[in-house]
Amino acid sequence: MAGSPSVAVVGGGASGTLAAVHLLHRARALAMPLEVVMIDQYGRHALGQAYSTTDPHHLLNACVDKMSALDGDPGHLLRWAHDRGLDIAGSGYLPRQVYGRYLRDVLSAAEDRPLRVVRRVTGTASALTCDPGVRVRLSQGGHVDADAVVLALGNRTPTAWPHLADAASPRHIADPWAPNALDPICDGAPVLVLGTGLTMVDVAVTVTRAHPDTVVYAVSRHALLPRTHPYPPPSPVPVPIPDGPLGVADLLRAVRLAVKDNAGDWHGVVDGLRPQAQRLWARLTPDDQRRFLGVAARYWEVHRHRIPPATATRIADLRATGRLRVLRGQVLQATAVPDGLRAQVEADGAVRELDVGWLVNATGPGSDIARDPFLASLIAGGTARPDRLRLGLDAGLGGAVLDATGHSDGRVFTLGPMLRGSLYETTAIPEIRAQAAALASRLIEAVTVRPGRAHPESGSSERDEPPLTAPPVRQARSA
Repeated sequence: MAGSPSVAVVGGGASGTLAAVHLLHRARALAMPLEVVMIDQYGRHALGQAYSTTDPHHLLNACVDKMSALDGDPGHLLRWAHDRGLDIAGSGYLPRQVYGRYLRDVLSAAEDRPLRVVRRVTGTASALTCDPGVRVRLSQGGHVDADAVVLALGNRTPTAWPHLADAASPRHIADPWAPNALDPICDGAPVLVLGTGLTMVDVAVTVTRAHPDTVVYAVSRHALLPRTHPYPPPSPVPVPIPDGPLGVADLLRAVRLAVKDNAGDWHGVVDGLRPQAQRLWARLTPDDQRRFLGVAARYWEVHRHRIPPATATRIADLRATGRLRVLRGQVLQATAVPDGLRAQVEADGAVRELDVGWLVNATGPGSDIARDPFLASLIAGGTARPDRLRLGLDAGLGGAVLDATGHSDGRVFTLGPMLRGSLYETTAIPEIRAQAAALASRLIEAVTVRPGRAHPESGSSERDEPPLTAPPVRQARSA
């Protein structure tokens, strides 16, 4: 659309889709022409990593009532499902591939051709420049020019596991969410999974259905599995948090007291904490944030990010029949042997050898953004800087990305997992759709005013600190 304002969205998953949808809705309300260029590495526009699964047994980890894509319209997903003949209640859990179709439909419906359109580009962003205009270069060649850009990059790929003699072995699945990554695991050979979190659950569900003889060994430091959503869901319980300076010990004490006062039931307490999580995170000092990541984050995650009852039943059945064996410990090393791998596993204080056919890295999203070549180029060029914990990008209020000097260009924004260092709870649909709705007005202003560089941006706790002095935070790979 020659002459129309344009916004480039780097990333085609839920974060990018929600950003595009709310932006298009805002442009329509203003009767403003707009082109959104959505760039996705694998051409999975609106599906991204989470919702491109083809396994119908991968269910959403939140019920339908909580998963509307539209801020302010909580019943939108349920109406969409019923309009398509799906017999599901608001308390039910849709397959994730169905939710992917929903996001695609919502994105298409947000277009209003010929004035407001989405141009879908398959490619990998390799560089970003903002002088004079915003230009996203693609590693395959070519570029996308725009008036503003949203970095909707989602979760990072798992951190490479360093103890495999041949990391390129076809028996090593380095990223289980890469397209078709789990398809080869169908021969009935044992599978060793690094991690016991949500990704492990998905891997176990898929590979044990692919072959009736498959046994999965899941290993992590604390052998903690995600908890189950109760039915019916309890009401959120208010959790009083003391005013004044807040440390991790104060926070844990308040939570334990709330659980005790709630007759020992933690479900409502965790749900009551969730709306406060971002504010509580901001109240912690940087040292306490690091302390939380080291000692408490995994416990929060297994209680906060629960699995549907049907998935929990499947996992319980696999454990009862010996097809899922959860080991508390760590995998020391793995070497190639004919038709598989031989792993040394330290579990419950003893070292044993396991001969397996496959090794799957299910340790969850990588923690250091500088491992990503595109993000590393932004940091090296001074266009962006990591947050203090190096979990994402440093940004001001509203997701305006801060450069190496702590200023906002006024045209580069982010949302979702890229804000984890500053918000922590920022990876689920309810948080991301609220960010997308707020970001829409910022983007309209950016493409209308088309500001220059070096705009001071409030909301960052690091404005006066050197941008790259903080060491990477080592999170628990899995617990």
